[in-house]
Amino acid sequence: MHHGGMNDETRSPYRKRLTRSRHDKMLGGVCGGIASYTGFDVTLIRILMVAAAVFGLGTAVVFYLIAWVVMPQEG
Repeated sequence: MHHGGMNDETRSPYRKRLTRSRHDKMLGGVCGGIASYTGFDVTLIRILMVAAAVFGLGTAVVFYLIAWVVMPQEG
């Protein structure tokens, strides 16, 4: 019985997923993946990440490392 949710046939094949980029990466592809997911330029994401790392006393570095481990690689 179908309860009105989306099944495999009605799901969009273009559903966005947050993944690490294989093509737009410098270290682990985290910033490239975030840029692809949000639609922002990857350079802007990288600048924001560096600024957050400098002014956030390393919190962004911890976030980046966790994201590198948790986010699946695209493809």
